[in-house]
Amino acid sequence: MKKKVFISGLIPQVAYETLSQEFEVTMHHDLRLLSKEEIKAGLAGKDALLSLLSDNIDADIINSSPDLKIIANYGAGFNNIDVAAASARKIPVTNTPLVSTNATADLTWGLILAISRRIVEGDKNTRAGKFTGWAPLYHLGVEVTGKTLGIIGMGNIGKAVARRAKGFEMPIIYYSRTRLSPEEEKELNAEYRELDAVIRDADFLTFHLSYHPSLRHMIGAKELASMKKTAFLINAARGPLVDEQALLEALRNKTIAGAGLDVYEFEPAVTKGLEELDNVVLCPHLGNATIETRDQMADIAARNIVNVLKGERPISCVNPQIYE
Repeated sequence: MKKKVFISGLIPQVAYETLSQEFEVTMHHDLRLLSKEEIKAGLAGKDALLSLLSDNIDADIINSSPDLKIIANYGAGFNNIDVAAASARKIPVTNTPLVSTNATADLTWGLILAISRRIVEGDKNTRAGKFTGWAPLYHLGVEVTGKTLGIIGMGNIGKAVARRAKGFEMPIIYYSRTRLSPEEEKELNAEYRELDAVIRDADFLTFHLSYHPSLRHMIGAKELASMKKTAFLINAARGPLVDEQALLEALRNKTIAGAGLDVYEFEPAVTKGLEELDNVVLCPHLGNATIETRDQMADIAARNIVNVLKGERPISCVNPQIYE
């Protein structure tokens, strides 16, 4: 009898093709997110769950399925899953790390350039017929080249962002839980500093670290006030890292020059008022939204399920302690 897999949302076809060769697969063919009860119903009698990063897979969902053998999250993150509840039942939780690195680094630079040169605002004005011709003081932005880039979190994505900064001749200051080796610091032209110094001295401050509840609001009113008035904040990591209400006030009051956001504290909701401001660029969580990356993510998620249902270890397990 074939094992059964439930895919809770519409994902690239490569995952369905891989899984359906070996298992009975049910996929939710709709962009609409499923409710908790719908996920529980879809998971009934299934051996594997391929969940979306936007699904909240809590203990109730996990424990509703006695046959569940793996939760394969479609995303690099996994804070949407109650990993402790899964671990208590020895269920491996997997993610799709590393493949998002280049796409997210590229998007970060898109936000940096868009907000510093007021590209989105310029596009809006041009479409509205407000562009009446070139003028010396019309729609001025600021240059990126030569400015100081502050990076918080120097993992794979942080390093990829730093490498791209070379083309803009930017000195880099960074804070990370694990300091780079002297060789890596030299290669990236990166200087390690304490967190408050990076926040204070950066012209562009960007975040590239995974979320943990202890990091909620690591950037609040106090930190925003310590930034340069000419500085820009970029967040393509996790929304709750930034106190969005405090950011709104800082942008309104010109405490900082601007911000580029791809993630939000209460995603998919955006703090009311941000959409009215021209000194913030708002993206709908596009970090790894490229055809190439999303296909790779689907392939990894599917192969994690194949491995586990065949009695092998998954490729990328976030709770490996269950095998000890």
